[in-house]
Amino acid sequence: MTLNKSRVHSNIGGKSGRSGEILAQKLFAEGIQNQQVLQAIARSPRHIFVPEILAHKAYDNTALPIGQGQTISQPYIVAKMSELLLAGGTPGSILEIGTGSGYQTSILAQLTNRVFSVERIKSLQWQAKRRLQAMDLHNVSMKHGDGWQGWASKAPFEAIIVTAAPNQVPQALLEQLSDNGRLVIPVGEQQQVLKIITRKGDQFHEQQVEAVRFVPLVPGTLL
Repeated sequence: MTLNKSRVHSNIGGKSGRSGEILAQKLFAEGIQNQQVLQAIARSPRHIFVPEILAHKAYDNTALPIGQGQTISQPYIVAKMSELLLAGGTPGSILEIGTGSGYQTSILAQLTNRVFSVERIKSLQWQAKRRLQAMDLHNVSMKHGDGWQGWASKAPFEAIIVTAAPNQVPQALLEQLSDNGRLVIPVGEQQQVLKIITRKGDQFHEQQVEAVRFVPLVPGTLL
């Protein structure tokens, strides 16, 4: 795989730019094929999305704690879920449930025209917004709310990604999918499975991808 270095974001560069490229190379070796996704990984400074004490692990292919009982997902999972979203074509807008650190959000913002991201923990949302501004990514709208309810006023969405695991697929998210839209979501409690759900009219077609491990998708909001 050859990454187009000229497309690496100008605000990154230096060590983090090289580290991002190395991480993208690792993910390619792990089976991630979509070049848009790999380019986004390569030019994203993952170290700004983790606590400073863990910055030395930022470009490892591992999940890391970010506080409030939440984690920044393993880069492979971020890339895999992003790749699955794009498999049906590039969506005009994406709904993300679970902003968290904002890292997945930053990848999505480089892949589509508009990202709508919902986060139940206000402090995490505020920090994520600052990081995205630092990356000069301004095509993201954020909402402090209950991810189980989605973002009905902005629906329908061609693609929805959920970065925490509910015990069942939230009905509101299915209803907010556009026709031919796809939902990428981990589902389960003790055992979780990453699923792709595609809407065809009033029918929903489900495909299981692989076993995963996410924090639970908790209903409600926190100030």
